[in-house]
Amino acid sequence: MRAAPHARQKLKELLSAYYQCLGRKESPVAWCTSVGPAELLRSFGYQVYFPENHGALLGAKRLGSRFIPEAGRAGYSPEICSYLTSDIGAFLLGETPLSAYGLERVPVPDVLVYNTSQCRDVKEWFAFYAEQFKVPLVGIETPRDIDDVNETLLTYLESSWERLIRDLEMISGRRFDREKFAAVVDLSGQACRLWQDFLETNRARPAAHDFFDHIMLMAPVVVLRGEKEAVAFYRALLDEVTAAGTDRPAERYRFYWEGMPVWGKVRFLAELFARHQVRMVASTYAHSWAFAFDAAAPIRSSVDAYGRIFIARSQQHKLDYLQKMCGDFSIDAVLFHDAKTCAANTNSRYGIPGKLKERTAVPTLTFYGDLVDTRHFSEAEFTLRFEAFLEQLD
Repeated sequence: MRAAPHARQKLKELLSAYYQCLGRKESPVAWCTSVGPAELLRSFGYQVYFPENHGALLGAKRLGSRFIPEAGRAGYSPEICSYLTSDIGAFLLGETPLSAYGLERVPVPDVLVYNTSQCRDVKEWFAFYAEQFKVPLVGIETPRDIDDVNETLLTYLESSWERLIRDLEMISGRRFDREKFAAVVDLSGQACRLWQDFLETNRARPAAHDFFDHIMLMAPVVVLRGEKEAVAFYRALLDEVTAAGTDRPAERYRFYWEGMPVWGKVRFLAELFARHQVRMVASTYAHSWAFAFDAAAPIRSSVDAYGRIFIARSQQHKLDYLQKMCGDFSIDAVLFHDAKTCAANTNSRYGIPGKLKERTAVPTLTFYGDLVDTRHFSEAEFTLRFEAFLEQLD
């Protein structure tokens, strides 16, 4: 993981400023799901906090084994999202790795806003905090297994957004400002297009960066969508990668990562792949944040962008998408992560790996792990299966 060193340093500064600002609570705070209406909340003047990002941080710090059992004692099953259980467990114990940014606890919300395009768990997750903090819980109910994003679906979702806008007007005491919302959407659109352009540079051989770079560098497009800082960051990142030329690591195989990261094993996986000159050049996860926004139609384009997210789509759409990505990025093999506590974003359980291989002749390997709970991942088992898989590719 050596891509874009200047951007990495800037990323640290951006995240530090973001969390410190939340800690000061200079304006009301809204908690938002990562595929939620962050632009809408920013247009209402809220600082926006993303608990899923906190869950990923808990995973990266390998704190799941400490906090997940505490959520279990509060009645939350270890089978549900480990972002949820680790986050709630940390809250119950009064701890957070955000202390590195000067926050002794997560920022207290004034409102909680969800979008079930990801899964049901986010609604239950936010409901816990609505009870704890005695603040309003509102959101958007997005259907699952979407095949065609058609006019009927968009009209339904747009009515949900309009209802949410009315709710936020009542909760915040502010009127919805369409011009301000359009301006925020425009910034999100710029950042997402630059992020997409950055990821697309990996169509070239050898790849300039990989999945393990992406899951770090994607932070601004998650937590700072709608802010000018995200636009500036990705413009500089793209410039830096373009200027770096072709001084890149050796590339024996080009892999595609399908599914969630294993946050607590990022270094192990990156080093293992590097030893074998395997480059994880693209992933569904990183590309999912390249939303297509249009400031000329801010509500409809937001509805459309969030309605098209991969995680909410049908099996047929997912298969078609993966087939296209394999071709676009000259993929030699696809690695499917079957995440124990994330059924919604595990796409190896209904035959897709086999169907993908039939269509493309691209080999696939499914491994078992989790987002946060590292008890479900074995380094020895993964290494054995991965190296055996590479022998089959030779």
